[in-house]
Amino acid sequence: MRVVQKYGGTSVGSVERIRAVAQRCLATQRRGHEVVVIVSAMAGETNRLLARARAIAPEPDERECGVIAATGEQVSVGLLALAIQALGGKAQSFLGHQVRVLTDSAFARARIRDVDGARITRALSEGTIAIVAGFQGTDEHGNITTLGRGGSDTSGVAVAAALKADVCEIYTDVDGVYTADPSVCPDARKIERISDEEMLELASLGAKVLQIRSVELGMKHGVRIHVRSSFNDNPGTWVVPEEGPMEEVLVAGVTCARDEAKITVLDVPDLPGVAAAMFKPLAEVGVVVDTLVQNLGADGRADVTFTVPRGDLKRAVATLKAECRDLVKGGVQADDSYAKVSVVGVGMRSHAGVATRMFELLAAEGINIAMISTSEIKISCVIEAKYAELAVRILHAGFGLGQPPAGTRPKAARPRRATPRARSRAPR
Repeated sequence: MRVVQKYGGTSVGSVERIRAVAQRCLATQRRGHEVVVIVSAMAGETNRLLARARAIAPEPDERECGVIAATGEQVSVGLLALAIQALGGKAQSFLGHQVRVLTDSAFARARIRDVDGARITRALSEGTIAIVAGFQGTDEHGNITTLGRGGSDTSGVAVAAALKADVCEIYTDVDGVYTADPSVCPDARKIERISDEEMLELASLGAKVLQIRSVELGMKHGVRIHVRSSFNDNPGTWVVPEEGPMEEVLVAGVTCARDEAKITVLDVPDLPGVAAAMFKPLAEVGVVVDTLVQNLGADGRADVTFTVPRGDLKRAVATLKAECRDLVKGGVQADDSYAKVSVVGVGMRSHAGVATRMFELLAAEGINIAMISTSEIKISCVIEAKYAELAVRILHAGFGLGQPPAGTRPKAARPRRATPRARSRAPR
């Protein structure tokens, strides 16, 4: 059996943790498996490196930032290889250019085009544990590229796909995917099996367990993903194709993205082609537009409102003003005080009333909805960021997702009411 194991920054955050990972890798190999390990930079290292880059240049060049940031993973793979060797095992480290993880040239958010697994396969045939630097690759010109935050997840699944591995184990500091963030909802339950479509939606909507592109790759190439904790041996969450019983679960999870910014372009010509002319320049500079609403036009004019990640707000507004001067004469309004709360579940396909229930739960707490977006298996509401955690708690309780007390049978929970103080501040 060929196993790919990916370890995140907290899993290799210290020398002691690296030794623990080395022991786990060797234990897996001793069970008769071929082992490939994908490693992130040690916890906090990437932020430290990028802070140094910004200390030199407030808006540093993305190519050079990639060169700097990629060194974090280089240190991790070398240390882990030494730790395995110190325990009597055989291990060899590989950087992105040595494996030949080929990407496009979007330096800080590159997408993987191909992985050459020949050197890894050769190492495995010699009984060696292959340790590959996550988060990094090279473009066709030999430049170092990085895959964006959480990119080591994508590296792991991509390598697993290239090697036709039996499983890709994603090790992190939590022991699976939960119905909500346990720090917000202490009664959140670990999900034993979740459909890849649900996981894709959760990842895209703010869940931090897996990077969205890793889920996409897993779906495309049929990679079995097992999300586990590196701090214990408990079973985690399997990300699998949709199964029949999953349709019986109305809502699988609640998630929240707290970094939403809202942009409104006022008094735009209500004509064919205007939206394309407005959003093409944003796409060209890498700004991802999410929820989008255009009001009913009057006198041939309309307002267009959409959300972008908070970190892209300044770039988006500057791009609109520079590239769409004729379209933004009416003005551009920007506000970075929003969040997006979402419910996800494949059961929505065959059950009506989920949206109504969600809106009722939010309304009962006086939480105003600024924008709404839907798909077959998710409903998202853009709300004021200060009510994000309250919204997650009431939706989690209102859809009965909490862990029942010991000795009781699960039942739909009543929505949790806000405190009088919280309710008095809620928008009306």
